[in-house]
Formats: sequence, C-alpha cells, structure tokens
Amino acid sequence: MGSAVTATGIAPVLQSRFSPLRFDSDHQLSEADVAILLEAARWAPSAGNSQPWAFHFRRRGDAGHAALVDHLAASSRRWAPQASALVVNLAQREVDDSGIEYSEFADYDLGQAVAHMTVQAHSMGLACRQFRAFNLDALHDTMRVAPGWQILTMTAIGVAADDDQPIPRHRRSITDLITAGVAPPDHDTTDQPRRA
Repeated sequence: MGSAVTATGIAPVLQSRFSPLRFDSDHQLSEADVAILLEAARWAPSAGNSQPWAFHFRRRGDAGHAALVDHLAASSRRWAPQASALVVNLAQREVDDSGIEYSEFADYDLGQAVAHMTVQAHSMGLACRQFRAFNLDALHDTMRVAPGWQILTMTAIGVAADDDQPIPRHRRSITDLITAGVAPPDHDTTDQPRRA
C-alpha cells in the first residue's frame, strides 16, 4: 500500500490512509470489528461531552443493508455495495423537534467521531471511503430519522480490492494552511517604539 506525499514524522496509519475506488466483495466484517470501530468513534472529543453523533451501521448481507443501497446515487452504486459495511453518519442538531439547539458543534463533533473511526479502521487493515452521493431525503424517510437528528454523510468500510492501489496524493502546503481564510494584517506594530 502506498503512502501520501508527506514529510516524515506523522503516524504511519495516517500516512498510509487512502480512500479506495473499489472494495473486496468477499471480505466480511465481524461483530468484533464493528464493536471496535464504534468504540473508537465513541471516544472522540465533543463540546461539553455532548456526543451529538449516531451511526447506522449495516454490514453487507445484514437486514437493512439493501435499503441503504437502494438510495445510493449512480456514482456510488458502482462501488459502495461491495464494501463490507455501509455506515450512515448522523448528527443531533436540535433537542427533539423543539427548535432548541442541542449542540452548535454537532457537525464538527460528528466529523471528529468519523475521523476516529476511520483511523481505527486503517489501523486494523481496513479502508474507508466517505461520501455524500445518495438521496438524502429518501434515506431520511426510510430510516425514520428521529426529530432533531440529521444525516450528513455515509462511510463505506472494508478491504480495498487487490487491484486498487492509492494514486499519488498531494495536499496544500502547510504555509497555505496557516495563512488561508484570513486577511493578512496591514502591518505589525507590536515591537515598534511609541513616540512621546
């Protein structure tokens, strides 16, 4: 398995992570695997320990898996059904249907929990691919999502197909990461002497 184009020093599980284009349709996730993945997500940080996340986890062949496949877009239907499991990722934004905000950081915290699950999966020799190519409204209705909750994304989890190797990947520079998104200061007067 290839590695990202990166500086040395980051954890190997992060360096080797990639999102496969195809999954091994023979691989099966055990119940123990599922429990470990959910445990990793469970221990992600959240604002005020609110834990505003939920995971609708369906292994290939399990009851409910076909219903998820039914709502996939054409682009994801080409590869996602072959993954060992599909996971619907939900965030709790409101308290029931009261209109009262449950957590203003729900989406952010769900993202952290999904990232924890993803890194844990890769440490187990699995691969994950995050996606949003599905009929959100239809899936919401099929799952009878509870008031206050919202489906955000899905994750396909499994083993990459033998012929699916990561292509060279690149990321924005660290300089760009720390300078993008904000206006530069006009000038820095911190250390300039003040006139009497």
